[in-house]
Amino acid sequence: MASHVVGYPRIAPKRELKFALESFWDGKSSATELQNVAKNLRAATWKQMADAGLTYIPSNTFSYYDQVLDTTAMVGAVPPRYGWTGGEIGFDTYFSMARGNAKLPAMEMTKWFDTNYHYIVPELGPEIKFKYSSHKAVDEYKEAKEIGIETVPVIIGPVSYLLLSKPAKGVPKTFDLLSLLDSILPVYKEVLGELKEAGATWIQFDEPSLVMDLEAHHLNAFCKAYSFLEEVLVGTKLLVETYFADIPVETYRTIIQLKAISAIGLDLVRGTKTLNLVKTVGFPGDKYLFAGVIDGRNIWANDLAASFSILRDLQTSVDKGKIVVSTSCSLLHTAVDLVNETKLDNEIKSWLAFAAQKVLEVVALAKALIGQADRAYFAANAAAISSRKTSPRVNNKAVQKAAEALKGSDHRRATPVVVRLDKQQKKLNLPILPTTTIGSFPQTVELRRVRREYKSNKISEADYIQSIQQEIAKVVKLQEDLDIDVLVHGEPERNDMVEYFGEQLQGFAFTVNGWVQSYGSRCVKPPIIYGDVSRPKPMTVFWSKYAQSLTARPMKGMLTGPVTILNWSFVRDDQPRSETSMQIALAIKDEVEDLEAAGIQVIQIDEAALREGLPLRKAEQAHYLEWAVHGFRITNCGVKDTTQIHTHMCYSNFNDIIHSIIDMDADVITIENSRSDEKLLRVFQEGVKYGAGIGPGVYDIHSPRIPDTEEIADRIRKLLAVLETNILWVNPDCGLKTRKYDEVVPALTNMVASAKLLRTELASAK
Repeated sequence: MASHVVGYPRIAPKRELKFALESFWDGKSSATELQNVAKNLRAATWKQMADAGLTYIPSNTFSYYDQVLDTTAMVGAVPPRYGWTGGEIGFDTYFSMARGNAKLPAMEMTKWFDTNYHYIVPELGPEIKFKYSSHKAVDEYKEAKEIGIETVPVIIGPVSYLLLSKPAKGVPKTFDLLSLLDSILPVYKEVLGELKEAGATWIQFDEPSLVMDLEAHHLNAFCKAYSFLEEVLVGTKLLVETYFADIPVETYRTIIQLKAISAIGLDLVRGTKTLNLVKTVGFPGDKYLFAGVIDGRNIWANDLAASFSILRDLQTSVDKGKIVVSTSCSLLHTAVDLVNETKLDNEIKSWLAFAAQKVLEVVALAKALIGQADRAYFAANAAAISSRKTSPRVNNKAVQKAAEALKGSDHRRATPVVVRLDKQQKKLNLPILPTTTIGSFPQTVELRRVRREYKSNKISEADYIQSIQQEIAKVVKLQEDLDIDVLVHGEPERNDMVEYFGEQLQGFAFTVNGWVQSYGSRCVKPPIIYGDVSRPKPMTVFWSKYAQSLTARPMKGMLTGPVTILNWSFVRDDQPRSETSMQIALAIKDEVEDLEAAGIQVIQIDEAALREGLPLRKAEQAHYLEWAVHGFRITNCGVKDTTQIHTHMCYSNFNDIIHSIIDMDADVITIENSRSDEKLLRVFQEGVKYGAGIGPGVYDIHSPRIPDTEEIADRIRKLLAVLETNILWVNPDCGLKTRKYDEVVPALTNMVASAKLLRTELASAK
């Protein structure tokens, strides 16, 4: 019985890739040094999987930034603005596409399906000339072979690549991206030919779009693509991987008939109906089924006995020699290695499995299916599963009762938003086009050192508070000097917008090195929600109250919303996500009301991950949006009309859920806009009426590029063409924690100058 993982984390156990990348970007190390770090990381990963006994080891899942951007490089789909003239795509072009540069903006970035991973969106049009321009997949396959390890090269499949793209600037939005299939397939054919010549016996194409609600022309594109590639695949086996949801019945029927495909990977964790699909429709005897029974998106130890039962059940429909035990998706979405966790208590640690442990689980199940079960390993697993179910740490009856009582009401503020905004304006007295930022200011080396030393008891609490207050005072003064209208305290006390709150809530556990890549070098360390959630005491009131005492301008209280805390944590899988969300909502509600009582007049409750959690299949979306939006309303339904509630969302396609965003009933929403080429504008151009305050981002904070005043002013003019002047706010796309002050200060200076310029223009036009 064979074993396989769809992909593996690339950042390394202690974020070695992150630090190598940032050193290179800062000019402190050379390209050769970065390449050497990367090569060593790849070798260590391959050897680890080989030593674990994994049959099919993936290669080309490593990336310097993002696997979709790697595919863009592979097919030579570089937007003309980057000045690439052909040849092998190097770091200059690659990182300019990802991050922008001093003169050019980056390409759009958005969420990878319903995960917190981001990908760089390809920009395509009818004039594109695809050309094989990055040999990375072949080079890394050969690299592994040189150290004696046979791997399965992994590439984003051609149809999913096109479906994940967008029409380039100037190309009609109605442009059919699948019309480019004929021109991109020859490049894929070249890549397959080179891999075959290099000795690859298995190749993996990731086609996650297969789990979406596809129409007939989408399925025709898959048939056309794999018929075209059939000839070059003779003598080589092709695995097509799907993940993140059930594959629709008609799609399944179509794919299993394609002769070019030797194996199909199916997600049996999120795909709750997939097992029944295989049993009722059947499975072709000439193909392999890569059974994704190990969860690639969460950190809970697999219930080996339950997975073993599923695999045995599959054997009634699939030749047992054709079943390969696998993960549900790439392990990119989970933490790297539990071995590096030295501070988790033993009970909780026994409930967990990170990527390295999941490889062992896959191998253990494969061996068990051929009668070679490691009885001690299975017994320890059974004990851990039982412990988690019965632990008193997991259940809090009072919290469960309070959450249950929420059902039956929509918890909406009684006064309409237009009336609330009028009352708030009379109290806040803001100018038109008020300026603000999203929340965080740069997290300096010194600031990180102070937090680190406080956590390790190297400085006293009094010294820590003094240091943080000094940082808050600096940020408040800077904003006043810049003449920003609604201020933030900069969040210097916070390591992460989710982890910070989780550390103060019951039901959460935390890791030391449980890092997960979000995009590029940006890594997050999701907290672990293992039990019922409650708030023992206020979490932010002390800092917000201090910050407000330093200024007469409105100071935003900064909170993270329940759905974002949920989606950016490793969530318990023993109850519905909606139940956990309601528990978090109650905790945030208590915090909102304490902030209001402390005199904070503007409170921002970020729901950056609302869109991210939307199920991929349309039939499941309404239920999610219902409880997600309800959870947000619970947090602020008890405040006065004069208390202004903001929320923030970033880097997702929000146009298709705009009515749910309106239903959240926030007073002001700030939302990413600039990096996505102002895609958000289209929803208002198409007639959607938005009566609350809105701040579509006027510049991209994820690029080091500093926009000038006129560029920002021009963006505001475009917004004014479709939005009422009295509801429009001026703000960046997102928080500023990842930027440096020498980037932030000039960018905010230009942003404020542009708002003042537009105020003058509007006044003179009256």
